[in-house]
Amino acid sequence: MKVLGTGLSRRRYIISGDEISRWPGFCSWIRGISSSLLGQPDGSNLNSQLPREWYNVANETGQTGRLVANVFQEIAPVLHRHGVDVVFADVQGANAPRLPPKEKVYPDFVLHSPTGEVRLVGEMKTSWTTDLDNLWSRAERKFLAQVFRYMDDYGTLYGCACAYEEAVFLKRTGPRTFQVSPVIKHSTPSVGNPIKPSLRECFFTMAAHVTQDQNWRYSASLTALASGCQALSTRPYVPRGHSLSRRNDSAPIYKDASYCIDERVDDLLARMTIEEKAGQLFHTRLMDGPLDDEGSGNNAHNSTSNMIGEKHMTHFNLASDITNATETAEFINRIQELALQTRLGIPVTVSTDPRHSFTENVGTGFKAGVFSQWPESIGLAALRDPYVVRKFAEVAKEEYIAVGIRAALHPQVDLSTEPRWARISNTWGENSTLTSELLVEYIKGFQGDKLGPQSVKTVTKHFPGGGPVENGEDSHFAYGKNQTYPGNNLEEHLKPFKAAIAAGATEIMPYYSRPIGTDSVLRGIVLTDWGLITDGYIAGQYMPARAWGAENLTELERAARILDAGCDQFGGEERPELIVQLVQEGTVSEDRIDVSVRRLLREKFVLGLFDNPFVDPESAGRVVGNDYFVRLGREAQRRSYTLLSNNEDIVPLKKIEQSTKFYIEGFNASFIESWNYTVVDSPEEADYALLRYNAPYDPRPGGFEANMHAGSLAFNDTEKARQAKIYSTVPTIVDIVMDRPAVIPEIIEQAKAVFASYGSDSNAFLDVVFGVSAPEGKLPFDLPSSMEAVEAQMEDVPFDTRNPVFKFGHGLSYANPCASSSSKCS
Repeated sequence: MKVLGTGLSRRRYIISGDEISRWPGFCSWIRGISSSLLGQPDGSNLNSQLPREWYNVANETGQTGRLVANVFQEIAPVLHRHGVDVVFADVQGANAPRLPPKEKVYPDFVLHSPTGEVRLVGEMKTSWTTDLDNLWSRAERKFLAQVFRYMDDYGTLYGCACAYEEAVFLKRTGPRTFQVSPVIKHSTPSVGNPIKPSLRECFFTMAAHVTQDQNWRYSASLTALASGCQALSTRPYVPRGHSLSRRNDSAPIYKDASYCIDERVDDLLARMTIEEKAGQLFHTRLMDGPLDDEGSGNNAHNSTSNMIGEKHMTHFNLASDITNATETAEFINRIQELALQTRLGIPVTVSTDPRHSFTENVGTGFKAGVFSQWPESIGLAALRDPYVVRKFAEVAKEEYIAVGIRAALHPQVDLSTEPRWARISNTWGENSTLTSELLVEYIKGFQGDKLGPQSVKTVTKHFPGGGPVENGEDSHFAYGKNQTYPGNNLEEHLKPFKAAIAAGATEIMPYYSRPIGTDSVLRGIVLTDWGLITDGYIAGQYMPARAWGAENLTELERAARILDAGCDQFGGEERPELIVQLVQEGTVSEDRIDVSVRRLLREKFVLGLFDNPFVDPESAGRVVGNDYFVRLGREAQRRSYTLLSNNEDIVPLKKIEQSTKFYIEGFNASFIESWNYTVVDSPEEADYALLRYNAPYDPRPGGFEANMHAGSLAFNDTEKARQAKIYSTVPTIVDIVMDRPAVIPEIIEQAKAVFASYGSDSNAFLDVVFGVSAPEGKLPFDLPSSMEAVEAQMEDVPFDTRNPVFKFGHGLSYANPCASSSSKCS
């Protein structure tokens, strides 16, 4: 147990009396466990049950020091005798689990393992200010609310509220419901009462229980919490006719889970043909549907069954909308069954582009669909709350794992130093420090402190930073193939990638662009200067656009160049026969192929796919898009709003009558009508106008290209004049969806209030307008004053636009976020 510091969380966690209840049978539960563990004097029965771990117990002076001396130090020898090592340390010397960087407050003590996995959080208050016997009172509910906040922060199911030598223990039973134990008042066993445990006995039992209990982690039990269940079943789902990898003397080593991962990889690699190895080096798109349908190509040779059975491919990007989680889980299970029928039974790794926000472009991401819906990454950057980023990543991980997705083709950590670029919404803005800080929480949320069976691995892209594209044009297309550094600022764009690798990123993806003014990128920087990669690997980009600079080479020559550059995997194609030919001709050695294949196979073992690649389709239907996850996403949408201007403090709208009339653009009238207000057809009839506009862009022809918002950041003169008439007619509140930093000085000047949003629904917009929620976002980039200023700035230099309308970090706030008397303001 470790003392970390004191203080209330800066985000109040309010609970009502009906959200807490008594923990039935707590004392008998404690006594039953402790009796069974301590039933024999030497504790031999406990040794066989507990994994051997050590726990930190850190001292501190004052009230917590008294608890440490009288309780923790008393149970430590008992834990030692029964196979649980306890290490005493000061605050600096202990192995401290880390909260997000801006989370300045911590519980008074935590029970955690050497890996930093917090098992129980505890908070202390003085006995003369705390009445634990009256926990249902308003004052003591605040105490419990503080502990519940920490349980959220650290992802635990268990907590403790202490007042010197008495305490209550807490267990979470749902997203907003908790059970509280009776008050345990004594550090010594109760005389004459065999049922009443001591405080020392309770701490000992809780330490032993959370060591054995597979459901100690809150984030791993989100399904159960969302449905109000007490525990999530850890029994793995295995389809009929299949079994899990376990000790089997007759099985190959790579199928035996009792061997270490490196031994299993070595054994499998030695059994593989060059054709089977080559198949691992390709990671292409996969559409949901029958397995014998055509895949991403144009003939039956590209069907899923052919790619797995004949081309030996085992990495696929699920490139279709998910409209039913149960059906998607069943589909991915069928793919895994197909893979197990091959000669070696290598499981499939399914990946996806982002699919938790509002962007819809089959080449870059998908709308949330059945998943919980959050702001785009640029919106999380505007919110600047590492806790929310970590929570998003944990939720997205649970939803991905539920359907069988084990690789996230994100985060996108490019710096948005060229404001015209079409892919800014998936970045974290143009500040490398903020990007680096938030991406660490993002990666940790998906992967955990260490990549393992409960992880979704992340792919950090687009190395060495895709933001500084020439004239802002995207390198998916020939007219945007150049990446340029007129400010000689490559090093700034590399900073987020260094942070990602330090945080545990295992895969780096480069971009399509042809770097201008730089030397060798992958081999020169990643592999040589940074000493990467041993357990990680480098994946090529998707689609044929990556040939820029090598258009005149043959396919074989391109493939050889890509391998020579240090790339481990080809994205978006299914051409393993090219690798086979290169090896057979002697152009590339099989040893070079083995280097990449070893990395790719090792990751599958680390993720646990060889031991059980299947998911439970029924569980997927309960996990994906559950009410709790949806609520978290909607809260983030509202909070990420940035209030750019607020003339005469028009927002939040205050004391407006039910007869108020609104003119609206950009969203459906039903949203306003649900507030019992009237929508009219013209600004002249209205009391207020509410307008939601996408940031300006130049429409492009074609399918994929048409979905990329590029070109001018300013509205054309005709549209400006049309809008100006509205602003001069009626008080107008405008929301600009900032997928890129819009040039809108005229709107700032003419409208009464202007918001920037970064992925939100119209309910979130109205909640902010009417004061149900307050805007907390800050601009994640400069807002340019003109297109002339945009065109004059250097593509690779952040904050290089002249005289911006608003600078990075700008954002107003409401003096009183609940000042509205609107009918929906709580």
